[in-house]
Amino acid sequence: MDYALERIGVVMEPDPNDPREAWGVLNPASARGADGDLYLFPRLVAQGNYSRVGRTRVVFGNDVPLSVERLGIALEPEEEWEARGVEDPRITFINRLGLYLMTYTAFGPEGPRVAIAASTDLEHWERYGLVEFGGSLDPYDNKDAAFFPEPVLTPDGRSAYALLHRPANEQRPGIWISFAPADEVERDPRKIVQVEDHRRVAAPQEPWEELKIGAGPPPVRTDEGWLLVHHGVSGRLEDGVELQPAVRYCAGAMMLDLKEVWQVVSRTREPLLEPETGPEREGIVPNVVFPTALDERGDGSADVFYGMADSRIGAARLSRST
Repeated sequence: MDYALERIGVVMEPDPNDPREAWGVLNPASARGADGDLYLFPRLVAQGNYSRVGRTRVVFGNDVPLSVERLGIALEPEEEWEARGVEDPRITFINRLGLYLMTYTAFGPEGPRVAIAASTDLEHWERYGLVEFGGSLDPYDNKDAAFFPEPVLTPDGRSAYALLHRPANEQRPGIWISFAPADEVERDPRKIVQVEDHRRVAAPQEPWEELKIGAGPPPVRTDEGWLLVHHGVSGRLEDGVELQPAVRYCAGAMMLDLKEVWQVVSRTREPLLEPETGPEREGIVPNVVFPTALDERGDGSADVFYGMADSRIGAARLSRST
């Protein structure tokens, strides 16, 4: 794949005077508001790895994201199934529904699960609840969920809203896809939590993603297919450790077929971005670049926002490589 990521720099660091950010700011969602401004929704981590989702406005200089203006909290734990934190959001605007859909990891008594909240204005969010996978996937931890921005076709030819996610039902977890029937969701948007027809899209393949892979920002339609930036993990996992110190997170990309979205057309053999700078190598979890947000620039390029060592947020520009 002929894409490249070029670093822009750090755009958000923890506020040392805010205990809600004591353990870092990381892994944001992004969306353009009706006012045309770009908003980031960072994961804010307090002492003890307790997370909220913040709301910020991106400050640009010479068309480059430089910093953020903090606007408050978008989501914080309220329900029992998210009592230990709300983490790692992704936001997709679905024009046919007139809704921004936030997928996030709800950390509750049974572990991490995928949850959905919806908004019409990026300020007020209504919880739709945990995603109901049903059958063999429901007992498993699940993370890294993101919606396609428009209905796609299921394998049997029905129109549906598609959700990428990463269930922990494999020795080396990969990216899966599930579908919510479009006719049901368009009658009642809350039906989008009820998904079916689960299948694996991609598994770890290269050495830099040998432990697991997961979806990054919501996929973007291109002429060649659906562009999906993803992360890959290598290194060594330690049993019973929440913040793994011996793993390495890199960013890559894959192209999904426009019609059969569960089929991978191509993928990067080498990382597009790997932890090399100080902020990416030193933090709460060292050696992490974790892409979660993408803002299309209208010229074929995009700004990708990513977590840096679980401590800060960086930006990099995605473009065709020459």
